Amino acid sequence: MPHERHEHEPLTSSDQELVLSSLERDQLAAAKKQPIPRRKLRGFEKFIFWSLRIYVLFMIAVVLYQVLAGAR
Repeated sequence: MPHERHEHEPLTSSDQELVLSSLERDQLAAAKKQPIPRRKLRGFEKFIFWSLRIYVLFMIAVVLYQVLAGAR
């Protein structure tokens, strides 16, 4: 007996493959054109992404400094 899905239960990858394989070409093309909404990030996830952004900016500054110092 198949597992019944709740309204907000995420699809597994095998479920997604089954759905995509059952669509016709024009249905699949239309489905791919649908925009995917942004994911709502929680506090810790936002902190991680902002930390990565700051790290990247810092490393760009370090590389620029090394390039300019090496050019002298």
